Amino acid sequence: NSLLKEARFSREESCGEGSGVEILENKPYTDGPGGNGQYTHKVFHIGKHIPSWFRSILPKAALRVEEESWNAYPYTRTRYTCPFVEKFSIDIETYYKSDTGNQSDVFNMSAAEKRQTTIDPIDIVTDPIPPHEYKVEEDLRLFKSVKTQRGPLRDDWIEEYNNNPGKTPIMCAYKLCKVEFRYWGMQSKIERFIHDVMARAHRQAWCWQDEWYGLTIEDIRQLELETQLALARKMAQLKDDVIVFQNQCEVQSKMGKVVKVTFCRVPC
Repeated sequence: NSLLKEARFSREESCGEGSGVEILENKPYTDGPGGNGQYTHKVFHIGKHIPSWFRSILPKAALRVEEESWNAYPYTRTRYTCPFVEKFSIDIETYYKSDTGNQSDVFNMSAAEKRQTTIDPIDIVTDPIPPHEYKVEEDLRLFKSVKTQRGPLRDDWIEEYNNNPGKTPIMCAYKLCKVEFRYWGMQSKIERFIHDVMARAHRQAWCWQDEWYGLTIEDIRQLELETQLALARKMAQLKDDVIVFQNQCEVQSKMGKVVKVTFCRVPC
């Protein structure tokens, strides 16, 4: 489901002013992180999709984030970097386990690494949702899958499972996040931002299950290819529109006219 989630996420992130995703590479690998898997390299033109406090400290050219991902389920690794921001990176390792998050160290960390690590539990049902992000169709207390008949989830869904282990399938994503962000006073905000993004992504994965349930890996690869082609066409069109707009401005400026620009957003 994580592969399909990424494909849909890429399409949705290509909506809005200054936004878009370019998929530069999407290919299988061997003897890499986690063994054999699928490697992707993306560029996010993040536009309005980051908090205003973060956007305020970045030059406009820095609103571009590169993502490299190695997916060798049940292990994945994802690394984010920003070429225009010095000493900024987010490295995330993930193990998917069939439990409720009760394993203490799936990453085999050293004693020193454990001392530097803070455990931050995420509950996709009870974690608060900012009012501007709330969607009825992504409310886990209301959602029920048509295909699997799973849901709605109650606030005590983890306790309910632990009292009846094995009755229903369950999965926990253990994530080890390493952040380098050397801007004074911003560390705690970045950590909160990562928490919120993780919570939203996994709520969506649950609520989108009717889209991925029953798909084969071949089905998902075809969807990835279609997404990659659609995004390439969209980004090419956006670049053409910018060139045309710039040329029109130059012509009108030379003619001594005042240039007034109106942007019209359309549904993606």
